[in-house]
Amino acid sequence: MTKKTNLFANLKSDLPSGLVVFLVALPLCLGIAMASGAPLFSGIITGIVGGIVVGFLSQSHISVSGPAAGLTAIVIVAIQDLGGFDIFLVSVVLAGLIQLLLGFLRAGSISNYIPSNVITGMLAGIGVIIFIKQIPVALGSNVEIGGGLAIFSDIAASFTDIQPGVILVTAISLGILIAWDKIPALKKLKLVPAALVAVICGVLVNEFLIMSGSSLAIGEKYLVSLPVPTSTEDFKNLITLPKFGAIANPEVWIVAITIAIVASIETLLCIEAADRMDPMKRVTNTNVELKAQGIGNMVSGLIGGLPMTSVVVRTTANVNSGAKSKMSAVIHGVFLLISVLTIPVVLNKVPLATLAAILLLIGYKLAKPSTFAYFWNQGKYQFLPFIATLGAVVFLDLLKGVALGIVISVFFVLKGNAKRVYYFKKEDYNDGDIIHVDLAQEVSFLNKAAIKQTLNHIPKGANVVIDASDTVYVTHDVLELIREFKDIQAPEKGISVKLIGFKASYNLENDLEESNHVSTEHKEVLSYRKNRKTSHQEVITELINNNSQN
Repeated sequence: MTKKTNLFANLKSDLPSGLVVFLVALPLCLGIAMASGAPLFSGIITGIVGGIVVGFLSQSHISVSGPAAGLTAIVIVAIQDLGGFDIFLVSVVLAGLIQLLLGFLRAGSISNYIPSNVITGMLAGIGVIIFIKQIPVALGSNVEIGGGLAIFSDIAASFTDIQPGVILVTAISLGILIAWDKIPALKKLKLVPAALVAVICGVLVNEFLIMSGSSLAIGEKYLVSLPVPTSTEDFKNLITLPKFGAIANPEVWIVAITIAIVASIETLLCIEAADRMDPMKRVTNTNVELKAQGIGNMVSGLIGGLPMTSVVVRTTANVNSGAKSKMSAVIHGVFLLISVLTIPVVLNKVPLATLAAILLLIGYKLAKPSTFAYFWNQGKYQFLPFIATLGAVVFLDLLKGVALGIVISVFFVLKGNAKRVYYFKKEDYNDGDIIHVDLAQEVSFLNKAAIKQTLNHIPKGANVVIDASDTVYVTHDVLELIREFKDIQAPEKGISVKLIGFKASYNLENDLEESNHVSTEHKEVLSYRKNRKTSHQEVITELINNNSQN
């Protein structure tokens, strides 16, 4: 009874936010199913299960689960290679089972060991795939984009077979989606999702063309085609059941493992982002989240849905619309279920061109030019794994792309990570208790977990000096960890954090100049370190010697 009271305690806030998330999720569920080469109804099923099932089981208060753009590359290839959607569903169920086991094995920290440049490269590669796969749909072409180097010739062929009416709706939809993010007056309408406005306008434009008898009117071939159930039996027939006779097929298990790994990583990254966005700064148990996602994927696969993850787009909409608890996610799932039962005829008027426009923008945001520029500016250690992962995901497949990125990252680590990644020392000074964390020349993503544990165990009220004077390269993951520790965790625990020696490219401001927390002896050592290239141990030895003379 207490649990029910807690769930419904914030209904005044969660009900409207759940409605907003539903309006955001509906076109995305249809669009991602279309991009995945799966039945459109499967995307709705996934959204319903992600909202109701995962919403109840998850401990995250604001994250929302559903079909994810990050899995489309796996799904579309798997359906083709396995020989049918019903066989693919077996992989979805098995992937959920693997995620459930990962949760019991307490593998919630797995994302700490995957470098961010590889993850971003994977997502950017998926963004490129999503974008190019939607080009024919946006043009009204019947050409299907293949794989490998054939991609280029297929894109060129798409422009030889086009429908002017489809292009018109695509252009209008893209214009709305872009304007919603660029025009200040429209950006203020936070509770009105741009995707929903694009869908409504796409429907109205095509209905006007049909009524006016225009040759630009879009035919049924280029509209959403959801089955319209008229009875309970019809509704049952909408559900595709997995073909468990294929469970002995090794390829089914390979797809399942791939989905489980990618979905788990994407979920854990989204949960980390969601916890940061949470105004109440609540922390989610990642192992419980893996169990919830595992059960959700098992249920989704059993009733004909796609694999799911916690999704940033829906979660961001949930936060911005004022959600207070996970009841908002559950409500959005209920609204999705109601929409399938009551308005399928309306949904079948939605032009595929509008969904293609939504997906074109999603693909662009996953692989936007600023992402390339960022990793280029970070140097070869960051850029090469990123671009190699992206290229391999697009022209080979997702698993090979991620594997290649990790191999290149590990190579750079083995080449440049010969020294200890940091030196941790605590000394008592006249002016207070200071803890020093001195970073080595190379700090890679493999060191994130150890540094995170060290920072988490720093006692309340301590004075901390994090020194990057000797570093040549620090991975983005560790820089984000230090930034989060200084800005969020440290103030909550009353810890004073001072930074020294961080390069301008790290985007962390140095603030250890003439701090009252640092003794005169320590200032002399910092000056000595600045004027001479010394090892970490030499600096600590000098510091200890100076104190022993007092």
